[in-house]
Formats: sequence, C-alpha cells, structure tokens
Amino acid sequence: MNIQIGDVGQVIQLATAPVFLLAGVSILLIVLTNRLGRIIDQMRLLEERAVKCVDAECVAALSNLHRRSSLINIAIATSTLCGLLVCMVIAMLFLGDATGLPLVHLIAGSFIGAMLALTTSFISLMCEISLAYRLMREQQLLALAMCAGRPT
Repeated sequence: MNIQIGDVGQVIQLATAPVFLLAGVSILLIVLTNRLGRIIDQMRLLEERAVKCVDAECVAALSNLHRRSSLINIAIATSTLCGLLVCMVIAMLFLGDATGLPLVHLIAGSFIGAMLALTTSFISLMCEISLAYRLMREQQLLALAMCAGRPT
C-alpha cells in the first residue's frame, strides 16, 4: 500500500461533492422531523378531544394526520437511506484509493441508490405538503360556508 499525497488530495476533492450532498440531506431531515413533530402535536390535541367526545370530524382529522405522518415517515426513512449511501460512497472512495480495490461500480451503484432514495423522499414530502394544503383548503371553504350561512 503506497499512498501518495497527491492521490489523497484527489480523493478528498472527489469526496467533497458527496459531503455537501450529505449536508443538504441533513437539513432535509431536520425539516422532515419538524413537520412530523407538528403532526404529532396536532394528533395529541385531537386525541384528547376524541377522549371527551368522539365525532366524525375528529375521526376524519386523525385519519388525515395519520396519512400525513405515514408520508413523512417514508420521507425520513428514504432521506436517512440516502445519507447512509452517501457516507458509503465517501468511505468507498477512500477505501478504493487506499487499497487499490476496483470499487467503481459499487460507488456508482451506491450513488445512484442515494439519488433514488432522495428522489423518493422529495416525492413523499411533496405528497404530504399537497395533502396538508388540500385539507387546509377544505377547512377554509367549510368555514367560509358556515360564515356565509349566518345572518349578520
């Protein structure tokens, strides 16, 4: 194993882009966990309300929050998978250089897997945001209809 300083420098340059990707995935995970935390808080409030009085509106809201939390959980799992695959790419870059093992195909496969996981995460996040928006809009229209039906 004869590692040259120039070789290590090139590997560090190659590993820099995945490190920035890893930083972006970390920020995405923070956003996702914050969204999940808000959903959990809303579920707790509705569960307390459901204990006192179970009504169709409360059950529907809990069901919708459950769907949203499922989408966020998928996004968190796939983002985490992406982060793990990016870490593997970085480790394999150094391992391949240090040992001379031909890891090019494994590195490429891991990177492609990371991009697929990240894409799945973004799609799940977009679906959750779309669902949240649609539910919010339905509540707004219901509130407007109730206000329009009241005499002033």
